[in-house]
Amino acid sequence: MIEKQDYFYEKVILIGIISKTQSMEKIDDYLKELAFLAETAGGKVLKTFKQKLDRPNPKTFLGSGKLQEIKNYIDELQIDIVIFDDELSPAQQKNLEKILQVKIIDRTRLILDIFAKRAQTSYARTQVELAQYEYLLPRLTGMWTHLERQRGGIGMRGPGETEIETDRRIIRDKIALLKKKLAAIDKQMKTQRGNRGKMVRAALVGYTNVGKSTLMNILSKSEVFAEDKLFATLDTTVRKIVVHNIPFLLTDTVGFIRKLPTQLIESFKSTLNEVTESDLLIHVVDISHPNFEEQMQTVQQILTEINAGNKPAILVFNKIDLLPEEPQNSLEYLQKTWLSKTDSPTVFISAFDKTNIDRLKDSIYREVRKIHIKRFPYNDFLYPDLE
Repeated sequence: MIEKQDYFYEKVILIGIISKTQSMEKIDDYLKELAFLAETAGGKVLKTFKQKLDRPNPKTFLGSGKLQEIKNYIDELQIDIVIFDDELSPAQQKNLEKILQVKIIDRTRLILDIFAKRAQTSYARTQVELAQYEYLLPRLTGMWTHLERQRGGIGMRGPGETEIETDRRIIRDKIALLKKKLAAIDKQMKTQRGNRGKMVRAALVGYTNVGKSTLMNILSKSEVFAEDKLFATLDTTVRKIVVHNIPFLLTDTVGFIRKLPTQLIESFKSTLNEVTESDLLIHVVDISHPNFEEQMQTVQQILTEINAGNKPAILVFNKIDLLPEEPQNSLEYLQKTWLSKTDSPTVFISAFDKTNIDRLKDSIYREVRKIHIKRFPYNDFLYPDLE
């Protein structure tokens, strides 16, 4: 019997493939993250399906036998939506919709949908809308035609909900208009960044849901929106911070994620400029996550893509309070492991219960001081080195 609260959710199944580049362990982690994404968007995941393939079928992504198994499950439980962990080509999506007779979206569309739901300011909404239209353009013909009466729901927010029947010329015109609008805002934001003067600028970066906004609240003593959901923060927040009497600007940025849609990287370049134009990166990592090393690699890869991979950085391992209470997870032990022997200063903290925050502030002070003294050598006496 379906509980009453289930009526508020769309019933979802998830699909992933095991391949040469995606082991069983990896795909389990990917699907777990995909489930978190689906729940963030308002779905209720009932089941996940996996298939071992050397490469996806160019027409239907999966094999015919697995598709029939999925079709039977969809019909039996009246599934609303099927979400694929990998990006589908327009042809694959169209063929899958014909076979399964249900709404089909991929990881990219799901992330775009969450961004549309989370965007609060006009600027963020414009960036998301541009990314949605660029994703929609090659998929315009026949997209979800059997669902034309079902408006709203996961994957149907924004342009996907009202512009399905619009021809490519109008979509291209809309894209051009949005790019022009963003260019104007970018110019204004660049001027604003220039008006900040020569003050040292630091940026919080990291995988989504690692606790950047919570840390921002502690360091700035302000109330930046923080929530245990993916992409809780989309809009860039900048605060003036003073640590040990030295002032600098700190920016909280949108969280990164593996397989981040290229459309979002492109349309959010203005937001990411806060990272590329910063003097110091504070890379926050959720050390309690079983695959935190892969998340670190994802963040580093995106930083490299936006030409910010070689900036001075502090590595902050957050959420030590969530580690099992074992000797090897003690603060003293962690500080002696390979994790603390990186090229960057490393600090282990809990933003939730404020463990080791003073040590983090000391590390930030040292790094900001180095940059500050290079920029203002005549002020070095104002900010003594810590013993």
